Amino acid sequence: MCRLCDPRRPKAPCPSRRDFLKTSAIGGAAMAATATFGTSARAQQVAESTIPEGMGEPGRRTLIRGGVILSMDDAVGNFASGDVLIEGDRIVQVAASIDAPDATVIDAAGKIVMPGFIDTHHHQFETALRSQLAHGILVNDGREVNATNYYETILQQFSMAYRPEDVYINELFAGISQIDAGVTTVMDVSQIHHSPEHSDAAIEGLADAGRRAVFGYFEGHGDRSQYPQDARRIKQQYFSSDDQLLTMVMGGEIYLPGYETSWAIGRELGLPIALHVVGTFGMAGTFDQLAEAGEFGEDNIFIHMTGMSDMAWQRAADAGAHVSLAVPIEMHMRHGTPPIQKALDLGMTTSLSSDVECTMTADPFTQMRGLITLQRMFVNEAALSGAQDYPALMQCADALRHATIDGAKGLKLDRVTGSLTPGKAADIVLLDAEALNVAPLNNAAGAVVTLMERTNVDTVLVAGRPRKWQGQVVGFDIARLRSELTASRDYLFETAGVEQDLFAL
Repeated sequence: MCRLCDPRRPKAPCPSRRDFLKTSAIGGAAMAATATFGTSARAQQVAESTIPEGMGEPGRRTLIRGGVILSMDDAVGNFASGDVLIEGDRIVQVAASIDAPDATVIDAAGKIVMPGFIDTHHHQFETALRSQLAHGILVNDGREVNATNYYETILQQFSMAYRPEDVYINELFAGISQIDAGVTTVMDVSQIHHSPEHSDAAIEGLADAGRRAVFGYFEGHGDRSQYPQDARRIKQQYFSSDDQLLTMVMGGEIYLPGYETSWAIGRELGLPIALHVVGTFGMAGTFDQLAEAGEFGEDNIFIHMTGMSDMAWQRAADAGAHVSLAVPIEMHMRHGTPPIQKALDLGMTTSLSSDVECTMTADPFTQMRGLITLQRMFVNEAALSGAQDYPALMQCADALRHATIDGAKGLKLDRVTGSLTPGKAADIVLLDAEALNVAPLNNAAGAVVTLMERTNVDTVLVAGRPRKWQGQVVGFDIARLRSELTASRDYLFETAGVEQDLFAL
């Protein structure tokens, strides 16, 4: 039972039915309950009815057969036609052909089979504000057109209006939406911890979505905020085990007074420390001081890294810190030029992130295309200008690595996910390579990076369990959840005192 279950309507299905695979009765009841919602709900229920019983449960074996395998593991390799054998929640074998007569078979002919995408920085609590800041920049530059901006409008105005129930539905809907796009792991940067109840709601929303997630415990505001000290309770209550879908990261924003305490608590608890590093926020001086003091470590996740000094970059690289880039957002919202080549030249592990849906979509295909086209633009311009020495052009396989295994490395999850490696969790996506926008398939990595979008995501497994099946997200009453999100949107606009205007500049 989730926060949205209504005890006054005991026959109505829970809108986030995490146990929907455990009984076939739920499928029939849900079909009846949602029949009025139209074709999409019926298609969802039809897809659910075809899911093999027990997928992902201990001892149950599933064979993904005959797909184009992009393993993202050099030791495993790729296969023009290959099989992936899963037992319970783990990958046990990847090969050209696997004999497993006791396994349930998923026919992957015409599909690209690869690890799920990883988003290393997503503000999921802002889902109800999608495209509200479509034209906005990061901070006010004094021009009238930019009076509505991210810092003042989203963080200082809208975010103050959130109740725990708003946090929950925004987190849950964001997770389901990214499952639809093939993102099996996220780091949620939830700067909404106005009270312990807000924190609990964020964690519950992440858990109820049913995918792998890293809870980023960042700041909150108001008299009831207990950031950063509440990290100790949160870790003990929710993250005492490492053997679960949810893990935790400590937010350590250096533009906030007292950030030293959050860094100290994070390291006391053995948590990675993540922070936005943005030149337009005036962080360069503080970042330099931390660099010179030797404060950087392998536990740091630096988001954006725009406008920082060469010295600080080198210290970050020497320390083994990770860089999370949100290339389309960085270009769109005036964070500064995405430092793609700088990170590559220094050999730093670099991942991709969607950042804020109030301004840009959270699908991984947009992130990969933003990365590869911008890097190649700079290199091509250098070549055309007559430069004798310029970097190598990024290849599509490189973009895929940044969107998968490199993200896992940054989140300290590469022993668990990020590649189709025997022993890792079965976090797997099947992408339709016979669709109108892709066929005929001529280059596997190229097709994923340059041609595909979320409609090509056919099936998504998280720890072996189906979360999207034959093109349909399964296990959720989407219409009900959409209604709850819309109600949250209406409340947030009214409470924040912002007029809803579909044609606003």
